[in-house]
Amino acid sequence: MEAGSRTWKVELHAIPSTTLTDRQFLTGQREAQPVTLTAALRLPPGAARVPAVILMHGSGGASGYVDEWARFLTDRGVASLMLDCFTGRGIDTTFANQEQLGRLAMIVDAYRAFDVLSGHARIDANRVVLMGFSRGGQAALYAAVRRFQDMHGPKRGGFAGYLSFYPACHIRYRSDEQLVERPIQVLHGAADDLNPIGPCREFVARARQAGANIELHEFAGARHVFDWPLLSQAVVLQGVRSHNGPSLSEREDGVIVLDGADLDAGDAGERFAMNPTLGYDADAFAASRRRVAEFIKQVLHV
Repeated sequence: MEAGSRTWKVELHAIPSTTLTDRQFLTGQREAQPVTLTAALRLPPGAARVPAVILMHGSGGASGYVDEWARFLTDRGVASLMLDCFTGRGIDTTFANQEQLGRLAMIVDAYRAFDVLSGHARIDANRVVLMGFSRGGQAALYAAVRRFQDMHGPKRGGFAGYLSFYPACHIRYRSDEQLVERPIQVLHGAADDLNPIGPCREFVARARQAGANIELHEFAGARHVFDWPLLSQAVVLQGVRSHNGPSLSEREDGVIVLDGADLDAGDAGERFAMNPTLGYDADAFAASRRRVAEFIKQVLHV
């Protein structure tokens, strides 16, 4: 048992998934290039079944701050499965080139991770939450879309709730305001210039109007990755394109378009902001910890 931690055991699990393009995902194709991902499962002490949280990393891969959240959860008697969606695909980071992996592919990964985790002898499959950060936060948020679950969702059961940290909400998918009847929380920095909060405000408002149980918690002055103390000195991502630009939307044929034109057309990339900043915020970090603790207490009954 680790000093200062309630982690009793760490297991490494293989997660079979598939690598769909966004268009394949949106048009309901279920099989493409197979891939085997790896996930680290931290288990609290004991032999009883326990609730769990599946953790989805961002564009930097399975970074240290995700592992810190895993420990935070296990210390509260909740198992944590930290899923690595990149290494099995030969990807290190997607900051400089997001086209290496479709954004929606990680939703499939989350569903397949649930399928594996729900069969574990120590896991209560009725008490599993999906939690993600940035790119993984986008996956955690849109994994709650009914249409996506109908096409690709878990084979048995589903998530008890969803926690999404600083996701990108700049793409409007067809019927994306129709969410499952589970609690969803979005935690976002108001000063985030990689994934600006504005589109998430609009998305949450549409979803709430459609009857979804979703809340947006804003942290004033907080930047992207506000929950990693190692970023006490802000880091500028030189040459990286942010999502602070024109909105995108899905056509009937599953193609994502920019202002009515194909996303790949001409100088579309020049219309987005560049060089966003990452940075820790102590107040936002503390507040997000309290929010997550309250959420797992209410949803997972721990």
